[in-house]
Amino acid sequence: MTTTVLDRASAGDEVAFRELTEPFRRELEFHCYRMLGSVQDAEDVLQETMLAAWRTLADFERRSSLRTWLYRIATNRCLNLLRDAGRRPHAVPPLTFEIPAPTRMSGPGWLEPYPDDRLTWLADSQPGPAARYESREAVELAFISALQRLPGRQRAVLVLRDVLGFHAAETAAMLETSVESVKSGLKRARVTIEQELGDRTQRVARPRPASVEEQELVEQFARAFLADDIDGMVALVTADAWFRRVPHGGFGRAFGPVKPSDRHPCERGAGVCDLLRRPGLGVGRAVRAVGAVAVGRERL
Repeated sequence: MTTTVLDRASAGDEVAFRELTEPFRRELEFHCYRMLGSVQDAEDVLQETMLAAWRTLADFERRSSLRTWLYRIATNRCLNLLRDAGRRPHAVPPLTFEIPAPTRMSGPGWLEPYPDDRLTWLADSQPGPAARYESREAVELAFISALQRLPGRQRAVLVLRDVLGFHAAETAAMLETSVESVKSGLKRARVTIEQELGDRTQRVARPRPASVEEQELVEQFARAFLADDIDGMVALVTADAWFRRVPHGGFGRAFGPVKPSDRHPCERGAGVCDLLRRPGLGVGRAVRAVGAVAVGRERL
């Protein structure tokens, strides 16, 4: 960023403003998604953030980086939206078929996965030195779901400190609070996250995106599914795959134990297998869903 471009943008040059802010748009949108758990809400707040930045850029005092300033605007816009208790629809559309009982209930019903094709910026991003979570870990649906369990300000503190790596003083300035308040909120937030996700040192590591290991797992599952190979599917995902039902809530193990007396392996405790066979899902859609994520206590 050069002073000339910033000055032009502050004077109302739209081209210069886009040049300044475009490098941050995707990461800001995902920051809003982490805070809100909704792609649509994230898109809306990003637009509000950019509009607010455009209107107030002349007041930017340049005591922090432009990126930090934009994160401050986006975070507070998210907190404003979270304060609106009526923003989430409570009615859930009924299903036209029965589904297995969830293994456990967890996570908000509105949570939706973030499109993978919008995460291309992630490979080139580096969290700050104070970050506790790796970039890949902080985009997983299980982590996003755990975040939604936190009150808004605790959520903001944990994301800014442990995910993005901002220092306590920077975070306090963004949230217009004290460093002591940031430290206290972070401590409580970490306890909640660890309760939701378990001991980080004991979690199963997922394959790296686009790695040979991930591709092999996806191909094996796709082949088994297309061949109607239930035993092959069970062998692949019994231990670590979970199926998340949005918007009806709850998690279930992908497959349960099968008794020889069952009419079909999918009819008792099967979860994923049963749902994949339902009319309207379709083989192609199911395989695409599998191809979008890796196994390892993650979504199918």
